[in-house]
Parts: sequence; C-alpha cells; structure tokens
Amino acid sequence: MTERTSAGILLYRRPTGPGGPLEVLLAHPGGPYFVNKDLGDWTIPKGEPDGLDEPLAEVARREFEEETGTTLDPAAPTIELGTIVQKGGKVVHAWAIEGELDPATARSNEFETEWPPRSGLRERFPEIDRVAWFEPDEARRRVKATQTPFIDRLEAALRG
Repeated sequence: MTERTSAGILLYRRPTGPGGPLEVLLAHPGGPYFVNKDLGDWTIPKGEPDGLDEPLAEVARREFEEETGTTLDPAAPTIELGTIVQKGGKVVHAWAIEGELDPATARSNEFETEWPPRSGLRERFPEIDRVAWFEPDEARRRVKATQTPFIDRLEAALRG
C-alpha cells in the first residue's frame, strides 16, 4: 500500500500591520457531505501530487491556486511547517506564506460524485465551498484537529 501524501499552504496575514494580530486562511470542504459540518472540518488548502516527481512545495502552490482561484507570488518567502499525519493515514506537508486573499473572490475547482447516493445521478460540487480568515484560537477550533500543529508551528516561527 502506498502512502497517501498531500501538500498545502497556510496563508497568513497581519491585517493591522506588523506586530498586529495574526490571521490564517482556512478552507471549508465543498460537497454534500460537508454542508452541515463546521467545527473541526476546515482545512488548509492542500492536495495530492499529480506525479511521483512533482516537488511538494510546487504541489502546495498549485493546489492553493486550484482551490482558491488565487495565484501566490512565486517570490514570496515560505516558512516550512513540517508534516502531520491525518486520522486516515494521509501525510500532509505544509508551508506558510504571508499574503492577502479576499474570501468573496475565492473560486474552487470542482469534483464530480454520485448524488444522491445510489441514485445513478452525477453532480458537480466545488472542492472548497468557502474560505475565511481566523485568528489562531478560532482557527484551532475550526480546523481538523490533526492540522492544529501547523498553526502552532507558524506562531512559533513568527515569534522567532
């Protein structure tokens, strides 16, 4: 069995300027299974490599663009946040980048699934139905529990 791997970006900002409160951007999964789910179901924008030789940092940027419709500045410095293992065993690698994104303009790619289940009908849904900025404490409440170390590591890195 091969190890499932994803790579993602934790976008962050300080909306009131340097030294101000930190905010991180999280994504809410789209599709019918997540419509009524909130706390503990948000995620960093992330996805899987297209091939075995695709560098994970490039996967993270590509997936961020696919899931938010926003291209990150290729020259923007990154903070490596390491890896976590999600409940299902998927290994997630993450980087943080400082930047801005207006949640109202975010647009995600789509996936197709049978809906309703066992109906034989196929329907398309956005991979991410919305994104939002959260201060770290609220972000920890919203994000999948296994991804909270990314927020902790970002805060530690920014403290120096």
